[in-house]
Amino acid sequence: MAKIFQVSARAGMTRVVEPIARALLRAGVTPNVVTVAGTVGVLVGALGFGARGHLVAGALIVTLFALTDLLDGTMARMSGGSTRFGAFLDSSMDRVADSAVFGAVAYWLATQNDHSGVAAALLCLAAGGLVSYVKARAEGLGMTCNVGIAERTERLLIVGVGGILTGVGVKPALEIALWLLAAISIFTVGQRMAHVYRQAQQLQPDGQA
Repeated sequence: MAKIFQVSARAGMTRVVEPIARALLRAGVTPNVVTVAGTVGVLVGALGFGARGHLVAGALIVTLFALTDLLDGTMARMSGGSTRFGAFLDSSMDRVADSAVFGAVAYWLATQNDHSGVAAALLCLAAGGLVSYVKARAEGLGMTCNVGIAERTERLLIVGVGGILTGVGVKPALEIALWLLAAISIFTVGQRMAHVYRQAQQLQPDGQA
């Protein structure tokens, strides 16, 4: 099934990112440095701005630095491929950044006494972690899990748009975005589990239930 953020859009972004990636590599910057810098930027946007109610600024900063996911991946490809530690670092930093984003959103909504929004944000945090875990566990067992309508980029875009709209006065937008994202994330978990189940059935020896 096609992802929300279509492949053509990703390809277009990659063409924009490639010159930046080449320039950074020529300057001696490594993909791992970009990964860590991107995470720090997301933390600043989420905790320094979003959690304090500066939703537009926070969303824009988070979105900008979240795009380093494309940048560090492109740099790794250009420099001969990702290392084992680079892949581990990238995945770990993604979880740190996601936790900061949804934790900051939940904190701000709690200050607004928006209990429904807090519940949605916490559900997004849990479901988003599960989306990533299911893929990592499947790959650890030798299977693939590159399916789902909402991967990390889609999740951050949805909450970012909701934050910006709320920040400019469309008050229900963030909560609506969170509940939509929670539903999409749970559906994506189901997609991935079904995909892995089908692979496991094909891989198991004949005669085993």
